Amino acid sequence: MVRVTQTQTPETSRAPEFHLVQVVLGGLRQELFHDASAYRPLQPAEVNPKIARFLPKGIRPHLGLFPHTVVAFLALIAFALGYEEFDTAFAPLTLIVVCTPPAVVLLTLVRPVLAFWASLATAPVIGYLTGYDAGWPWSHITFFSHLAVLGVVAARCRPRASAWMWLVTAAFSLFTEMFLGRGYNSDAVPLLFVAALVLLAVTVLQVRRQADRAVTAQQTVTAQERSKRTLLEERTTIARELHDVVAHHMSVVAIQAEAAPYRVENPPPELEQAFLTIRENAVAALTELRRILGVVRAEDYEAPDAPQPTLADLDSLVRNVQEAGLVVEKTVTGAVRELPQGVELSAYRIVQEALSNVLRHAPGAAAKVEVSYVLGGLGLRIANGPARGPVKPTRHPDTTPQGGLRPPRSMGAGHGITGMRERVTMLGGEMTAEVTEDGGYEVAAFVPVSREENDQ
Repeated sequence: MVRVTQTQTPETSRAPEFHLVQVVLGGLRQELFHDASAYRPLQPAEVNPKIARFLPKGIRPHLGLFPHTVVAFLALIAFALGYEEFDTAFAPLTLIVVCTPPAVVLLTLVRPVLAFWASLATAPVIGYLTGYDAGWPWSHITFFSHLAVLGVVAARCRPRASAWMWLVTAAFSLFTEMFLGRGYNSDAVPLLFVAALVLLAVTVLQVRRQADRAVTAQQTVTAQERSKRTLLEERTTIARELHDVVAHHMSVVAIQAEAAPYRVENPPPELEQAFLTIRENAVAALTELRRILGVVRAEDYEAPDAPQPTLADLDSLVRNVQEAGLVVEKTVTGAVRELPQGVELSAYRIVQEALSNVLRHAPGAAAKVEVSYVLGGLGLRIANGPARGPVKPTRHPDTTPQGGLRPPRSMGAGHGITGMRERVTMLGGEMTAEVTEDGGYEVAAFVPVSREENDQ
């Protein structure tokens, strides 16, 4: 016979209602008792640039203190109400009646929760000093000051603190009216009604502000992720294109290494072994290139049938865009020479992408393409005037010049300005892309080419 003994801990033996009460009281303690006297100075508010530009320049640096000014104005109103309400028979206590409510309002600037408790504690005292006819325990002074305190504290604390403050105010009003009221008139119901409206309005604004901040933060993260994704996509595209260039050179190395021993009569075994090793390494490199390309290739990627373009194909590119309606003037300066295939491919793609952007972003404008062969490398400049026709809105403003759609896949390198910069950076060059004084756009790039690369 097996006996099953069920043990209950104090935590599991308690009723669910007890846990509910524990959670509720825990929330009250967290919001209004935990660190109630903590020093929390009100920080300057964020200034909206759209609003600031309509104000005088002398006021703009101080716009962040607007919440502080509002609290000071509420304290001034409480002071004015106290100055009118105090009884001359209590002249020695005038300072308490006049200065305590505005001091409590100002306390919300540094210790908001403590200001709430101070407002409750001082309400019966000021109600007694100003006379019961003014309302118990909320006189005209404490009626306004407590509403001001509730609004400021609700704006500075979490939304659920508003509910707790309203419940505590209701319990306090009920207690003072039942046990300390002595049959006098009470303003508890009007106070609770107005306080509910104030707290509701402040809470709604606070929740909306938090939601706006969350959306802004999410949009920032999304923009950063989109920028990283764009960068990776462009690098992948460049890697695919350069694969053909590198594979061509490695194939030439492998073929020459295989054929070299047959060009020498009676080559020594060491030379044959050296060429064999070169060929094996070249073939292994080609295999690794194909494997890497398979990793970075997208599912819908199609390998190009024709060789990758070079600067010699710029004339054909210019004719194509001229047929599309773009007026292009091409200028070549310096001694034209053959450059490394990677440089020529990237230069061609930069010109192609820039002309595509002109077609989309500046309809009706004329473009200039300048190719400069200099001693240290290759210079490119693609410029256009302002648009003379309607410009369609862009869907990717972070990767293209302002005011146009992305060019079709067949025209550009992939992601506008981002793709151009990646290509130039990969080659160790420099690039600028900016709006010109006449409202057009200019892309200028310089790609260095060493003498060793130029001789290849």
